[in-house]
Amino acid sequence: MTDIKKEDLLDALRKVKGPSLEGDIVSLGMVSEIVIQGDSVVFSLSVDPEKAQELEPMRQAAERVVKAVPGVNNAMVALTADRAPGSAPPKTNGGGPPRHQPPAGEMAPPPPMAGQAPPERQIAGVPGVKAIVAVASGKGGVGKSTTAVNLALAFSANGQSVGILDADIYGPSMPRLMGLTGRPEPVDDKILKPMEGFGVKVMSMGFMVDEDTPMIWRGPMVMSALTQMLREVAWGELDILVVDMPPGTGDAQLTMAQQVPLAGAIIVSTPQDLALIDARKGLNMFRKVDVPVLGIIENMSYFSCPKCGERSEIFGHGGARFEAEKLGIPFLGEIPLEMEVRRRSDAGQPIVVSDPESPLAEIYREIAEAAWAQIDGEGGAVSKPAPRIVIE
Repeated sequence: MTDIKKEDLLDALRKVKGPSLEGDIVSLGMVSEIVIQGDSVVFSLSVDPEKAQELEPMRQAAERVVKAVPGVNNAMVALTADRAPGSAPPKTNGGGPPRHQPPAGEMAPPPPMAGQAPPERQIAGVPGVKAIVAVASGKGGVGKSTTAVNLALAFSANGQSVGILDADIYGPSMPRLMGLTGRPEPVDDKILKPMEGFGVKVMSMGFMVDEDTPMIWRGPMVMSALTQMLREVAWGELDILVVDMPPGTGDAQLTMAQQVPLAGAIIVSTPQDLALIDARKGLNMFRKVDVPVLGIIENMSYFSCPKCGERSEIFGHGGARFEAEKLGIPFLGEIPLEMEVRRRSDAGQPIVVSDPESPLAEIYREIAEAAWAQIDGEGGAVSKPAPRIVIE
């Protein structure tokens, strides 16, 4: 394999003109630190946030010239919209989200009359994907990624065609959890073919960089990378795309709500009060952006000693069920804390596929069935309009 030199990449990027077509993106200081991992290249371009949308062709041109460098097989280029100190924010409509600017030659829709609700914001879905479901948690350490993987495989075991998008840019875990190595292959200059494991299609930043490499990215870079992994991947025909969200209520969650019509969100929590406080924040965030909450899962609900059978409620028990009842949302189920789940996850053999007859695998399949009934039921979330972002 040809060694990729940063100097060769910079020489290639000097062919790309800057926003004003005067000078190139390298001499203008727009190119961030370039990360090279094997045959993959990752970097970002700093742009004016008000011009980010119109500079998408420049981003594509940068990606194209980098892929033409010998040895480069994959390239991911993100736009990061840094704002100069003291600069004014984009103009908004009465404090709400920025108004959509129509393409040249098209008339903008008239503003709503006083007392009239703004028109529903239409968001394009991902071609071929019927439903997109976010698996989220308010905090880390609750087993969200392990739950997301086993849920996705449970959907598949129940008969759905499934994909998994690892949206945790800073801590991607899907390659290890699914036992996958290698790099996604390009279908053409812009589209990547997702990896596949156990009959499920998978995309993760972890395929682009080594797992020991830190992703020191700011919010706009994360948003751009997520958009690319959603829309520049050949997902094909899927019944459901499960998105493993990063913990918290930040840029990734808002990007998902803004970029695609989410069919719903599943919240993962442990029973303890501290985790439930953060889970409540995540739940309320999805409600604010008009994304249906399909329910709460109580993970690590209890521990049964494999030798004596004694049950220990290490983190308490029943907190997530009580929270779901209080908030009027479905409680999807309890998942016990078991060493076998951890062992098989570390080995890249999720329990739903490596031990499908186990009681744990059955729990995951039942949760997936309950969630799918809401998504695919009459008047279910698949047919809901795209969410409208409301800023208070």
